[in-house]
Amino acid sequence: MSESNKDKPINKDNKQLSEEEPIKENTDQSIEEKLKSSEEKLLRALANSENQRRRFEKEVKEAFDFGGFNFAREILTLLDNLQRAKKSMSEDEVLTKSKEFEKFLKNFEIIEKDLISTFEKNKIIKIECLNKKFDPNFHQAMLEIEDDKVEPGTIIQEIQSGFMFGERLLRPSFVGISKKKDTKNKKKN
Repeated sequence: MSESNKDKPINKDNKQLSEEEPIKENTDQSIEEKLKSSEEKLLRALANSENQRRRFEKEVKEAFDFGGFNFAREILTLLDNLQRAKKSMSEDEVLTKSKEFEKFLKNFEIIEKDLISTFEKNKIIKIECLNKKFDPNFHQAMLEIEDDKVEPGTIIQEIQSGFMFGERLLRPSFVGISKKKDTKNKKKN
């Protein structure tokens, strides 16, 4: 082979092509089909990246909105313990006779109000439930109380307050609900 023939392309039969012969690619797809396939792949990749962006934005928003959810749930115990301590001290006869008791109790009330105010600023809202219909999405029934004065299934006692964190339930209200008086027991007695 001469030097000039070495640079010429070779076809699949190992024969050198002349300069006039076009080089044909050994493919099953036409250029239009390849272009269409590449375009579809590109569109899928763009759609996938757009979906990922939306998911990321949603996750960031939820993290911002509900990032303190577990902390809020834990801090509720502080409010519960403060209220229990206040109630316990109010029921103690020795403490209630003390001259300084009223001042001490007022300080407890100030702390309680500040804590509740801080909750409200951070979208932690108490669920109002007394004299409302029982809703298992927001309330947890702890006991039933016989009462013919109100409709059965009405909340007549709140054992522990429930709270919402924005639109999410932080803790259900523990409640006592009304039920009709049992007529069988009346007849036996």
